[in-house]
Amino acid sequence: MEPRGQRSGRTGRPPRLSQEAILVAAQRILDTEGPERLSMRRLAREMSSTAMALYHHVQDKDELLLLLLDAHARRYPRPVLPSDPHTRLLASAQVLHDLLADCPWIAEVLSFDDFVSESALWIVENIVDAAVECGMALEDAVYAYRVIWHYTAGVLAIRAGRERVQARAERPEHREHALEFLDSVDFPRLNAVGRRWAGLTARDDHRKGLEAVVAGLLEQKAGSGAGETAAVAGAGAEAVRGCPCC
Repeated sequence: MEPRGQRSGRTGRPPRLSQEAILVAAQRILDTEGPERLSMRRLAREMSSTAMALYHHVQDKDELLLLLLDAHARRYPRPVLPSDPHTRLLASAQVLHDLLADCPWIAEVLSFDDFVSESALWIVENIVDAAVECGMALEDAVYAYRVIWHYTAGVLAIRAGRERVQARAERPEHREHALEFLDSVDFPRLNAVGRRWAGLTARDDHRKGLEAVVAGLLEQKAGSGAGETAAVAGAGAEAVRGCPCC
């Protein structure tokens, strides 16, 4: 018989299930144990319930994480964005990064290309609108958003993976200095970087990369426009040459 006062687990009446209560419990697990420990079964134990009962309120773990992200986005303060479209495009893209950077578990849902958090759509709207104001067609502005989103998602996913590995101290020490032992004839640049590789690749260069991405998108738009103008001009000249009155 188990001694009095030493019973394990939760006691008392199980909490009434609701989507709000489920999100609170899921966030508690994320904060205390990390995203790798969050599962519907773990969540059910946290709530003294069953996974089947949770499915009446949340479809699956993916929906659970999106709901958590949506709740986080609702709490995120909306900054006053610049009126200049180029500056606003950069600022909106930075807000997208900063919003998601506060959720290290977001890497779990980054594989969804149709990712959307309803409460964060104002950021998407501003990115697309700023791109249009920069001279892009609406379709090209959506493409620009997707490029920015993929870059941001990649940065966050890699950062989260690196932090998990470093936290578990599973990375062999020799990998930190492996490049300096490469053949300097076959790999002259990597050999020259050597021990500095780990520090250089661990730097937070998101903003620098973001500026390069946006500059590339705008340059691509400008180049496309110049090409279209030249094509139109060439077609016009050909039409003039073919005109029977000339």
